[in-house]
Amino acid sequence: MTARDAGPWWRSRREALLSVLGDRECAYVYHLPTIASQVRALRTMKSIARILYALKANPHPEVLRAVSAAGCGFECVSRAEIERVFEALPDIPRDRILFTPNFAPQAEYRWALEAGIRVTVDNLFVLRRWAALFSGREILLRLDATSGHGHHEKVRTGGLNSKFGVPPEEFGDLADAVAGCGARVVGLHAHGGSGNFGLDGWLEPARILAATAAAFPEARILNLGGGLGIPDRPSQAPVDLAALDAGLAALQAARPSFELWLEPGRFLVADAGVLLARVTQTKGKGDKRYVGVATGMNSLIRPALYGAWHEIVNLSRLDEAATATCTVVGPICESGDELGRDRPLPRCEEGDVLLIAQAGAYGHAMASHYNLRAPAPELVVSA
Repeated sequence: MTARDAGPWWRSRREALLSVLGDRECAYVYHLPTIASQVRALRTMKSIARILYALKANPHPEVLRAVSAAGCGFECVSRAEIERVFEALPDIPRDRILFTPNFAPQAEYRWALEAGIRVTVDNLFVLRRWAALFSGREILLRLDATSGHGHHEKVRTGGLNSKFGVPPEEFGDLADAVAGCGARVVGLHAHGGSGNFGLDGWLEPARILAATAAAFPEARILNLGGGLGIPDRPSQAPVDLAALDAGLAALQAARPSFELWLEPGRFLVADAGVLLARVTQTKGKGDKRYVGVATGMNSLIRPALYGAWHEIVNLSRLDEAATATCTVVGPICESGDELGRDRPLPRCEEGDVLLIAQAGAYGHAMASHYNLRAPAPELVVSA
């Protein structure tokens, strides 16, 4: 059972959240027990041998410690992300970290390999031009084994229009490139995008990876990436983890030499985080109603960047009925600075606190100081 099955954690913690916010104008708040609950839900999948948290979703040190305590490793995409893991968890074994760079400079690959971190390679250029780096090293290969999936083109990481992965027309060249640099391929990886609810988004790439692995006798890992969909509206059904587990178990039974890995990011932390922001002003404009809050796309760019939908409630008046349809905006000088359009809300007064849900993933991690406005600070609650 996921944390969502019991209803959003924040609904029963209204007073605690208002207290945690204190006199602040805005803040992210992360609920650590929800993260642990999400990990437990994935742990019910017996077909999965290892879970690596995709750090880019939320690199807060307390989040990393909670994920690690629940038994997960880490998938990192930059040197700085690896160093963040070391800072939060100084004694972590190196084999619990996987480095998956993309178009990164040669120096990052060298640093990671010399630090004892296993690296995923997704470009023949790297193997051919920097061959000496990989001599005698264990690596994974990232293949473009899907057509891509997700609610928006910007979250699709498979197919011709995505920069990720060795393309299918080069699969046949991989074995020679690996032999030429003296690397040892211990696994293959594929990831098609974020927000996937269909089982074929993992089952089909798994079959392709297993077939391609025949060219690499030492390959024992099939890394299926992440992208597990998180319902953002009540009418949307969650990913059927039991059905996915059954499908992967059948594949594993046919190919028992492989162990399966997953790299969830948003699935583990999205529901655990909320963005709180005080109402600053309200405005009517024709038949439109605007509610302004103290932070906007500088703290949460997902709605502006790729049309992401987040539930929004007036936490100060949580039990009051909606009286108007409002567009919630921030103080950033852009027309795209909308956190939610046409949302039913009760009356909103200056000083009220709005709550933007499912903000634990790709919120603060993607924040900026645009307009020289500092993004919302991060707070953590453990109960």
